[in-house]
Amino acid sequence: MAGKNPLPPLHANCFVWYNHTMSYGAVTTENPLERLPAPLLAWYRTHARDLPWRRTANPYRIWVSEIMLQQTRVAAVLGYYARFLEAFPTVEVLAAAPEERLLKLWEGLGYYSRARNLQRAARLIVERGGFPDTYEGLLALPGVGEYTAGAIASAAFGLREAAVDGNVLRVAARLCDCRDDILDARTKRAVQARVRATMPTAAEEIRIFNQAVMELGATVCIPNGPPKCGGCPARQFCLGHIRGTAESLPVRAAKKARRREEKTVFVLLRDGKTALRKRSGQGLLAGLWEFPNVEGTLDEAAAPAAVAAWGLEPGAWQNRLAAKHIFTHVEWHMTGYTLEVAGEGPADFLWADRAGLDRCAVPSAFARYYAEAAERLEVSLDDKGGA
Repeated sequence: MAGKNPLPPLHANCFVWYNHTMSYGAVTTENPLERLPAPLLAWYRTHARDLPWRRTANPYRIWVSEIMLQQTRVAAVLGYYARFLEAFPTVEVLAAAPEERLLKLWEGLGYYSRARNLQRAARLIVERGGFPDTYEGLLALPGVGEYTAGAIASAAFGLREAAVDGNVLRVAARLCDCRDDILDARTKRAVQARVRATMPTAAEEIRIFNQAVMELGATVCIPNGPPKCGGCPARQFCLGHIRGTAESLPVRAAKKARRREEKTVFVLLRDGKTALRKRSGQGLLAGLWEFPNVEGTLDEAAAPAAVAAWGLEPGAWQNRLAAKHIFTHVEWHMTGYTLEVAGEGPADFLWADRAGLDRCAVPSAFARYYAEAAERLEVSLDDKGGA
């Protein structure tokens, strides 16, 4: 009796059977993914962007890049990546770094739990005497999921492990004309299994295969618009292109609407310093510095009471600033006030001068208020003759 195929059967339009029934079309043994490696790798060697993490097999450097690239554009990561490696050139240096310095270097990159998990993982790696060189070992590190483990395992160690992100899911859906919801975990598992089975066997090709699929998705089989099929190495066997369905793919279930939160933020100025306070160690932006704020939108009549509640005496009101920041699941709509105050304020207030403000990790959610504070403190410094 012939052995069983370990992969689920590929349908004309679908990766996965639900309860052993077809979602679309008839069963077929055709798998366009199997034809992808040779033309894709040839295309990649000619067209790939020159990115610094692609010039190394160092697992530490690849790991840092993959964590930074989570939910972040390549263009935004490049400068951070260079500065991070200059400050923390090895996993040992990262493990020993003060957290405040780490978070300051991460400032503006967002999703700060990534930075903390990097350091937690770095300390584990140092404690265990070296970087894990297996998929399972990588997956056990804090902040490393299936995609990141697959990306590091393949690029750093030449292991035949798939790295499936949104780019790969989109390429696979269009290539196979798949109408399954790519946000469904079952779809992702099915794509991961098929990509792994499709990967080349030579180590030098394994190292670049996942990167090549992601590059194709990022630059040719793009999101939020029609794919650039004319420059695609898979166009001759891409079912989405052949059937004219590529532009309508992939299919995603509708996301829940983000929750909206209103806040009033205060840039409090006193004797050439501004007030900051550290957020709690749990939840959104945990442990980072913020400008004092309260829930809700306070107008000019109500705002002085919030300042007085901190034990401060409001003085000259100088500016009103509105700002918005979008997180994955919540939007902050902020009304801000700049004002002079007198008094000490709560014990958890840090009064920072211009240099002190630079040392504190303030998340980009407060970018407009950070810029306002920095400008006001510079003016104050100039008024004192640069003292």
